[in-house]
Amino acid sequence: MFILITGRPGIGKTTVLEKLAQKLSHRAYGFITKEIRQGRKRVGFDIFSPENEFLGRLARRDFKSNYRVGAYGVDLESFEKAVLPLLKPVSNKILIIDEIGKMELFSVAFREKLLKLKDPNCIVISSIMQKTHPFADRIKNLEKSIICEVTLKNRDNLVNELYLICAK
Repeated sequence: MFILITGRPGIGKTTVLEKLAQKLSHRAYGFITKEIRQGRKRVGFDIFSPENEFLGRLARRDFKSNYRVGAYGVDLESFEKAVLPLLKPVSNKILIIDEIGKMELFSVAFREKLLKLKDPNCIVISSIMQKTHPFADRIKNLEKSIICEVTLKNRDNLVNELYLICAK
């Protein structure tokens, strides 16, 4: 089952996933994407475990890459090394993926592994880009996908709602 968290940029999707991972404690595994800042300027994005352990670099302004989103060069090798080993069902655990977005979807291996997570015993909770994208739309349209839009009105209660789904 895929539970997909969507919403406009900056609405709190990552925060919802971080709080959910804390609440799930030892049942959560996967990755969280965090902004990297130098002073007030965002310079990139890194990958962390739900326990806040650094796993790898995702993108930097100054990184030279054929894969770019806006001003950021995507470090596909570092991303794949950090996250691909995590993308497998684990009994009685909840896989957190932050996120299925433009940067991450440059990875063919990432896309392939996501499609293999259709195990009925695996719960995947992921943020996903709101805009249309061929692969993201494919994930949104999987038979057992549930889509939750994060809004200013629901974001504080969404963690508890998702936790209840995971507790079933």
